[in-house]
Amino acid sequence: MTNFEEVLKQFEPMISACIRKLSIYKNHELYRQAGRIALWKAWVKFDVEKGDFAPYAYRSIYGGILDELKREKRQEEQVDPMEDEKLGFLLEQSMATSLLREDLETAIESLQSNERELLMWIFVEGVSLQQAATRVGITIPGIKKRRERMLAKLRERIEK
Repeated sequence: MTNFEEVLKQFEPMISACIRKLSIYKNHELYRQAGRIALWKAWVKFDVEKGDFAPYAYRSIYGGILDELKREKRQEEQVDPMEDEKLGFLLEQSMATSLLREDLETAIESLQSNERELLMWIFVEGVSLQQAATRVGITIPGIKKRRERMLAKLRERIEK
């Protein structure tokens, strides 16, 4: 056993037998390659004084394929198998969001210009109620009351 290609040719049926014994029904080439790698590692490590190569090769191939099965299983568990369901849910959510956005835009357009201005200051620019009250020239409770009325109008228009 001086040449690995000869060893591989001789033990290729053993790799196929291990795949069948483990009831692997998909990705045969992946597991066949894992078996070849395990055979190569066994060939490199083998010590003639410890016994025959064939049983050692069998255990190495079987273990290598089993390790690959475990690795694949772990990877499948990490990758979410319900991608299609999640994508469907996200699509529904984005459609609902776009419809809500259209309703919100229509509702905002129905506000008076000073109400739209207040809406932009508070919710888009992040202006404090104190700063908004100063800009408009009224008290903070007055700004709060305007904000409440404006939000109530928006809710009413969106619900229609």
